[in-house]
Amino acid sequence: MTTDLVIEAHGLVKHFGETKALQGVDLAVARGTVLGVLGPNGAGKTTAVRILSTLLTPDAGTARIGGHDVVKDAVKVRQSIGLTGQYASVDEDLTGRQNLQLFGMLLDLGKANARARATELLEWFDLTEAADRPAKTYSGGMRRRLDLAASLVGRPDVIFLDEPTTGLDPSKREDMWDVVRTLVNEGSTVLLTTQYLEEADALADEITVIDHGRVIAHDTPDGLKRVVGGQTLEVRPSDLTRLEETATILAQVSSDGRAEEIRKGVLAVPVADDSALTATVSRLASVGIGVTELSLHLPSLDEVFFTLTGRTASADDTSVTDKKEVA
Repeated sequence: MTTDLVIEAHGLVKHFGETKALQGVDLAVARGTVLGVLGPNGAGKTTAVRILSTLLTPDAGTARIGGHDVVKDAVKVRQSIGLTGQYASVDEDLTGRQNLQLFGMLLDLGKANARARATELLEWFDLTEAADRPAKTYSGGMRRRLDLAASLVGRPDVIFLDEPTTGLDPSKREDMWDVVRTLVNEGSTVLLTTQYLEEADALADEITVIDHGRVIAHDTPDGLKRVVGGQTLEVRPSDLTRLEETATILAQVSSDGRAEEIRKGVLAVPVADDSALTATVSRLASVGIGVTELSLHLPSLDEVFFTLTGRTASADDTSVTDKKEVA
């Protein structure tokens, strides 16, 4: 991974009256990578994005995008970024095509290039059939896709995605993930805020966890999962009449000496390291127990977030920050 940082923030502070939205946040994103910024409602994620995209001025701290200061060189920053916020920025009375062409004209692409780019993006986001309908007739998922398409009209080097898949059904969320992967493969740098832990796990090279305006953790997805400690070994014997015998064997490799049936016919035990898998396979084979499922995995990011904060990432935070900035 390159050490060429495209997004840098140091000690960002932002207050809204009595509410401390950001309290010294540091962020760093290397070129051609995805940084996932995780946190519950009101954590400060959107406030950070709005500062990085020049929509807000920090009370303290500095931030640079592609080497340009977000306060002193705001115009240059805006020329290099694309932003998809939590709410659609498109004009509902214009068609999808007209919206994209308008963005192209505002970015000085010229009529012909704006039309060509609009057509390209409509095809990419599977909106061609709806291209000439007013955006107000689009479903929520279609509007999200149009909004993301609009942020890409100028082929930005840096893309801010602020909870881009909120409200999308699982299949459309997967489609959006494919778009993000394609953007990164083509050289874009992405900062993604999300409350979907599986989204960060699927897309992010590194993850920063923010809570109450502070960074409380930063690491790779696997590195964060190790915060919880240990791994989990799951086994389903092919002969369920030997479930108890299998549990006895698993207890011997378990870090706490017991096995738990987590769903019908599937046993799980916490283990200290990868060696438990080899030991389990050997012991089961020695007594002739076959298996239909066998897996070893790190804790989920949900478990990590709960360990770090004492609550799930989707837990409501009814702070003023949430009300005013939808952080």
